Amino acid sequence: MSFNFFSLDYIYYPVSGIMWLWHKVFGSFLGESNALAWVLSIIFLVFTLRAIMFKPFMKQMDSQLKMQAVQPEMKKLREKYKDDKPRLTEEMMKLNKEAGVNPLASCLPLLVQAPVFIGLFHVLRMFQPIPDGAGGWTFRDNVYFFGRSDVELFGHAKLPGGASLIGSMTMDPGQLAFLEGVRQAIITWGIPLTILAGIATHLTSRRSVARQAMLNPDAAANPQSAIMNKLMLWLFPLFVIMGGPFFPIAILFYWLANNSWTFGQLYVAHRLQDRKKVQEGLVVEEAKIAAKFSTPKPGARPGAKSLNGGPSSTPASAVTPSAKVDLGKNGSPVDLGKTPSPTDGASPVAPATSSDVARPRPGSRPSKGSAPGGGAGRNPRSRKKSGRR
Repeated sequence: MSFNFFSLDYIYYPVSGIMWLWHKVFGSFLGESNALAWVLSIIFLVFTLRAIMFKPFMKQMDSQLKMQAVQPEMKKLREKYKDDKPRLTEEMMKLNKEAGVNPLASCLPLLVQAPVFIGLFHVLRMFQPIPDGAGGWTFRDNVYFFGRSDVELFGHAKLPGGASLIGSMTMDPGQLAFLEGVRQAIITWGIPLTILAGIATHLTSRRSVARQAMLNPDAAANPQSAIMNKLMLWLFPLFVIMGGPFFPIAILFYWLANNSWTFGQLYVAHRLQDRKKVQEGLVVEEAKIAAKFSTPKPGARPGAKSLNGGPSSTPASAVTPSAKVDLGKNGSPVDLGKTPSPTDGASPVAPATSSDVARPRPGSRPSKGSAPGGGAGRNPRSRKKSGRR
């Protein structure tokens, strides 16, 4: 099978290469013709592709979350500019730009994923036998990375009971006879796989619908959204169940593995989104608290320091004269805003103010001609001399 530059061989060859690699890994200890080795290679092919596309999937989820967050504002714009379509388009584009929303970001990852799964489905179907031109059946010479021997090993691989991996419940009798498959065994394996794949599809859809209803209740109540949700919940799983009899057992394993991975991936993605929202909320709350404590109160001097080293919230005008002190008799502090009592060694006078009394410098002696209370005092030596007389 030669490479066709005008086809999806860009996808088919990498997909078949990953499956070929996993088959070599499991076939090394299970046997290359073992059916379990082929089943595991299909399952791990799905897991590998989904793991590679997990990052684009998360970007898609984040974009959808942003789009849902701006829906209330979008609704207001539609009501406000319902009669002005050009202005509505302009305002919607402006809102998306301010909110960092790119509508195409939610579609591009899906457009990338779709061809990959189409390629996987195509590669598995290519292993089925084809007419040989003489009324019989034969295998292809190669299926991309797989050679003729690998194609024959896959074709003859059977589950317990004789269920061919590339056989379907409705396969042509001659084709089934060429594979030496047992239809009853295929049905026995196919029905449970089909039902499980349908249940996994339903659970995945239910989780997506519940998430949308939680994040955007208004949109979930929309009649169009309600119809789409019902299609996701019931029609898609029904399609898987009804299509099961027409697809090979290998594709049923692919469906089951893919839908099971999707269910688990949604669980992990939603947990990561919730954790991210909580962290963003904590950052915003911390910023609000920091802004609250760093903003000075009205009347406070910018840059003033409080006793504990932080910004002062007390205005300078709040400091009253009664808070000023001076050294009185014997070095004891005296409140300058209070009338001195007779026990202080001075006669009752009018309250002194800070402008009337000069504060001595630390360590300096009071002047001889002044008393601590502000009045004139006598020299002790003059008392002694007068007493002798």
